[in-house]
Amino acid sequence: MITYKEEDYLMLSGIQHFYFCKRQWALIHIEQQWADNQATMEGNYLHERADDPFFTESRKNIIISRAVPVSSSVLGLSGILDVLEFHKEESGVILPDKDGYWVPQIVEYKHGKPKKDLRDQVQLAAQVICLEEKLNYQITQSAFYYHEVNRRQRILITDELRQLVKTLADEMHQLYRLGKTPKAEMKKNCPKCSLYEICMPRLTNRKSSVSHYMQVQVAMEETL
Repeated sequence: MITYKEEDYLMLSGIQHFYFCKRQWALIHIEQQWADNQATMEGNYLHERADDPFFTESRKNIIISRAVPVSSSVLGLSGILDVLEFHKEESGVILPDKDGYWVPQIVEYKHGKPKKDLRDQVQLAAQVICLEEKLNYQITQSAFYYHEVNRRQRILITDELRQLVKTLADEMHQLYRLGKTPKAEMKKNCPKCSLYEICMPRLTNRKSSVSHYMQVQVAMEETL
């Protein structure tokens, strides 16, 4: 199994961008370009409310920690968990200065509502894999909190989801080493992207089409 050195770790949060659009990920993480739209600004506000590294809340059978750092040498990713809950159960992990056993569950905060694709789920599964390395304990499920619909959604961390995360993480490292930004492809969700004006998918596609046309014309002339 391939493992990564700590100095080669990439941002865990980037796996969601990579699943959604490899070009978007490259613009952010390779070219270091970023632009906030309303969705990203509101999303950042929710994360800031969740991320309080000095705050741990204890209830009767639940311990809540915030802004927990995690990483994985298998994925080569590192990041911060919004919220990590420990639920007291008959089996689980042992926590310092706490009696009994505790089952960990990540809660990832999202601004919008559940997505039709797997972009949120791959990020959550990547977080789970990182936390499993930290705790040496297998986690079977975790959850999202979607602000727009004001509810939690539990997600099972399946073997298929774990394999998808590993594949995406390896592809991220490969593309990062090459330092290449994929070409733009105009899709229906492009206008909603915070990097739309930077990416310019319509213009990029038009330039690509003109370039291809010129190459064809040159090749035809050479055969005459």
